[in-house]
Amino acid sequence: MFATYLIGLREGLEATLVVSILIAFLVKSERKDRLKVVWAGVAAAVALSVLFGWLLSYTETTLLKDFKQQEAFEAITSVAAVCFVTWMIFWMRRAARGIAGELRNRLQEALAVGSFAVGFMAFLAVVREGLETSLIFYAAVQGADLNGGPLAALLGGVATAIAIGYLMYATAVRVNLTVFFKWTGVLLILVAAGIFKYGVHSLQEAEFLPGISHLAYDAASWLDPSTWYATLLAGMFNITPQPSVLEIVAWAVYLVPALVLFLWPARRSAPQTTPA
Repeated sequence: MFATYLIGLREGLEATLVVSILIAFLVKSERKDRLKVVWAGVAAAVALSVLFGWLLSYTETTLLKDFKQQEAFEAITSVAAVCFVTWMIFWMRRAARGIAGELRNRLQEALAVGSFAVGFMAFLAVVREGLETSLIFYAAVQGADLNGGPLAALLGGVATAIAIGYLMYATAVRVNLTVFFKWTGVLLILVAAGIFKYGVHSLQEAEFLPGISHLAYDAASWLDPSTWYATLLAGMFNITPQPSVLEIVAWAVYLVPALVLFLWPARRSAPQTTPA
């Protein structure tokens, strides 16, 4: 459940920061009359995200009757979720410092166009995070039998993000967002590696990939799937007692390069000197 809480917190805080920047700009610009269209855009984005999450679940449980089709669908959504997670954490690592100025410039342009443009901008800002959250959440809970726990954890993460965003907007509270996004990014890379591992497992179950019976190790004697800690590890990072060799290879092939590239210090452009 920690994994889904982290997803809700990370994605929720990104969306909350975007909305708070838009609201602060409108308030300071004495354009409070446009706030209602911002909230309308946010509401539409949330509704579409919930619909998308329901559609994912409905597709697997109702539209796809064949076991192999269900496993293939889970694999596709898992790989897509990994791509979105990876893109999101690396994009935020690069763009976090300049996102406020970029949003203000876009909002200024939207205000010149009209109310619909302002609402549509808010919608786009939130729906990207919402659709990502739905897809990543769906992929993260595959194979985890935790009843309604993951959804409650996701909503708890979103609620925490909203609370942090409100405190930052309404008070002088300062949060080191660079440190926050760095370490949540590391944790999400671990989550994504587990999702990718599960995607490979689903492809093996669907018989698109071989080797499901070739185990990397067998830890069932001490990692009993019925225990709370095994459930926790499976829910957080998809650590299972009997993974195949290909699952472990896929996990490592994603995890190691992603962590190295993410933690590698960003290059700073050298100052240009003019020739004498």
